[in-house]
Amino acid sequence: MATANDSVQAAVAIDGAVAAALVDYDSGMTLATAGSGIDLELAAAGNTEVVRAKLRVMGSLGLDDTIEDILITLGKQFHLVRLVSSQSGQGLFLYLVLDKSRANLAMARRQLQTIEQALEI
Repeated sequence: MATANDSVQAAVAIDGAVAAALVDYDSGMTLATAGSGIDLELAAAGNTEVVRAKLRVMGSLGLDDTIEDILITLGKQFHLVRLVSSQSGQGLFLYLVLDKSRANLAMARRQLQTIEQALEI
């Protein structure tokens, strides 16, 4: 089991990672951050709105499903939002910024999933 700080440190150790955060999407506040090159507090608040919007749309569509992750592809970066699935992590997501030229997206998604599953709040 890993703590919030352990989890974001493990996330920034993923090949191509620039920064990572653990975020409470009820409040938009970060619980832990690691890395640099991006304002993680601002990104956490913005991605909180993305998660909330997607959850609202799913509800409106009557989808009986859960979000595993959300991928935002930019010209030079991947932004990956992974919702925490454990009961103790309800309302949280891991946010990972990857340098597109150095990252393997499939491997990063898999590694972030492993980190998310080991997270203990």
